[in-house]
Amino acid sequence: MRDAQIELAPIVSAAGLTINDVEDRKRRIDARAQMRLLELAAKELQDDCFGFHLAQGFEMGEIGLLYYVMASSEDLADALQNGGRYCAINNEGVRLRISLARGFAIGFEYVNIDRSSDRHHAEFWLIALVRICRALTDGRLVPRRIQLKHYRRETPLEVRSLLGCEINFAADRDDLLFSSQIGALPVVGADLHLNKMLLQYADDALNHRVSGRTSVRSRVEAQIAQLLPHGKANAEAIARRLGMSRRTLARALLSEGTGFLNVLETFRIGLARRYLEEAELPISQIAWLLGYSEVSSFTHAFVRWTGLTPTAYRDSNGIR
Repeated sequence: MRDAQIELAPIVSAAGLTINDVEDRKRRIDARAQMRLLELAAKELQDDCFGFHLAQGFEMGEIGLLYYVMASSEDLADALQNGGRYCAINNEGVRLRISLARGFAIGFEYVNIDRSSDRHHAEFWLIALVRICRALTDGRLVPRRIQLKHYRRETPLEVRSLLGCEINFAADRDDLLFSSQIGALPVVGADLHLNKMLLQYADDALNHRVSGRTSVRSRVEAQIAQLLPHGKANAEAIARRLGMSRRTLARALLSEGTGFLNVLETFRIGLARRYLEEAELPISQIAWLLGYSEVSSFTHAFVRWTGLTPTAYRDSNGIR
């Protein structure tokens, strides 16, 4: 934004931050504020692929201890598993998950954060993960499949060229899948002695962080996202998918200061606003994605939430 001679203070302030917050490299910034800042910056820069672009320019060493733990690991699977374990050192809002069950899958999930309101932050994570895998193995690895939860009409051409494959948008998870043998690739220049020392440092650092245990609310939201388009995002179905009774689910959410209907409505509102920002996405399809059988039902709900019809909301935000 400075390069584009954009005045920073109003934008940073709108994200709930100050210039000093951003410039102080020792200060930790709330993940929600990070997401909001990227969304605002993308709008100011008129860069619809801002998250993708931002992830291509940073130095790997800027990740800090977490990157050096991965870079000193023996193979890629070990590196990413270490990355998943110590992710909270760098980012308390996102967790990595690694699976070797069907190929080599690297996923990320949000902790106590509304994923539906985000796009650029998630796209940053995607490119960053691909860059990390390629840097660690010194090879141009191409995923077999990439999925992101948010909607885009298509994969931007430059992004498809960078990744070597298409992205499946509006998916039920955020992940990239490589062939199973990729996980066994050796990390170039691995130093196992250094890795042992860094793991000790990482354990110490992790012990000083607040527990990153996923909340019941975030688990419920993950299930809502999958069931909404099918019109089955009800408390009974979600409790069953989480392996608990409806009453146990209600008690668990109450202990976090909320209830199922509140979680469902808040999630729908955030998702609705996000979908309406996509000019190519018809309101009828948005209604379906949110679990409504009729456009009128979605319209009535949106007016109740915002005081505007979906069409008026788009007009007021200059979305054509």
